[in-house]
Amino acid sequence: MAFVATCIEATARLLNTPYQEVYQRMKKVGLIENYIVPHYETLHSESRENVAAGIAECLKEWEGKR
Repeated sequence: MAFVATCIEATARLLNTPYQEVYQRMKKVGLIENYIVPHYETLHSESRENVAAGIAECLKEWEGKR
């Protein structure tokens, strides 16, 4: 769970958005359970900046599908 929290915080900083809002957006589209957790091994090996950029892009894409 610490990694998930780091992902949320880093993405929030990148998007200049409160982490609570980013968490709610991720939760709404299932990003934590369906992307971050299953891909932990791959994501964990990337830099924090790359992870945040990838998650932000994924979040925007998944939100657009709803």
